[in-house]
Amino acid sequence: MPDLMKFRIGDLAKHIGVSARSLHHYEQKGLLSPSRDENGYRVYDQLSAVRADNIKQLFEVGLTSADVIHYIENGCLDRPLAESPHCPAELDTVRERLSGLDERLARLQSLRERLASHHAELACAIGPEQAPESHESGTPGACSEGMSG
Repeated sequence: MPDLMKFRIGDLAKHIGVSARSLHHYEQKGLLSPSRDENGYRVYDQLSAVRADNIKQLFEVGLTSADVIHYIENGCLDRPLAESPHCPAELDTVRERLSGLDERLARLQSLRERLASHHAELACAIGPEQAPESHESGTPGACSEGMSG
């Protein structure tokens, strides 16, 4: 069987569309383990290339290094992510990340509503002409008596 394709760091970086620095980062985080040639240069085999591309894709969708390690521990990075079958660990990880994002979005929306209310109170306290525009109509909103100090 012929030797599989081998990549040096710059070639692999170009092949998958990341910087060599990103590949160094993956290695420092324990996500990739390239071999070394007789000159000490990093050499990536075909499996490492697939893993590196998968890691890039996982980071692009917002997963963390810890998530990627979970994928590695469950053998989920040894084939292109677009191929089936998928690992159950993938679904669990993505479900957890979505839940976390939903919670953050809810907190941000609540914070935005409180800040908008505070803005309206400040604008009315300064003067009705400073009242914020209505989000629906784009017209200046009316200051209620309870808002002015």
